[in-house]
Amino acid sequence: MRIQKFKFNEKGLNRFFGPLEAKIMTVLWDGEEMAIKDVQQALEREKAVNFNTVMTVMNRLVEKGVLQKRAEGRTSLYRPILSKEEFFDTQSKELTHELIDEFGSLVVTHMLDALEDVDQGLIEKLEQKIKELKKER
Repeated sequence: MRIQKFKFNEKGLNRFFGPLEAKIMTVLWDGEEMAIKDVQQALEREKAVNFNTVMTVMNRLVEKGVLQKRAEGRTSLYRPILSKEEFFDTQSKELTHELIDEFGSLVVTHMLDALEDVDQGLIEKLEQKIKELKKER
């Protein structure tokens, strides 16, 4: 699954989804397989939202390949195809590959410059990954 639009000026899930899509995904990642009505009720704890709007957005998320839908009697149940962690892993990998394809070594240089602001553990993981890549070649 590849999200088509990455929004640099947003934060968190809103980088990948519209505001309601992001809220729906959060509800589903925090819960279990759910019906539209259950998602709507969870969202309404924060703000009133129309059932048909939630249904439309959830079905679009199915079309985008983000949610899976299955029928149970007359009710449709929805669940994310990937866990939240798997989703972020997949999307960050896609974004990294696209940036490297587009900008090459500049991206790597900027990522290394950004390491000044991270903890030592991340630097150690990076060093280990570089060692593994050198062994493979």
